[in-house]
Amino acid sequence: MKILVIAVQVVLLAGCGVEVATTAATSAAIKKQEIEAGKQTKEMMEKKIDQATQAMQQRAEQQGKVDK
Repeated sequence: MKILVIAVQVVLLAGCGVEVATTAATSAAIKKQEIEAGKQTKEMMEKKIDQATQAMQQRAEQQGKVDK
């Protein structure tokens, strides 16, 4: 009887460990997705900033030509 109780406890504890490992793996996967999304957002914003800078330079050049 004691062996059965011990066996059940071992199985339950092992199940908890698996759940913790699964949760950790899921959390890591979510974090990875968040990092990738952040990188994509950063790249997109850098492109928009570059485009805005170029547009401002072109306007300044055009304005300089008009002033001459």
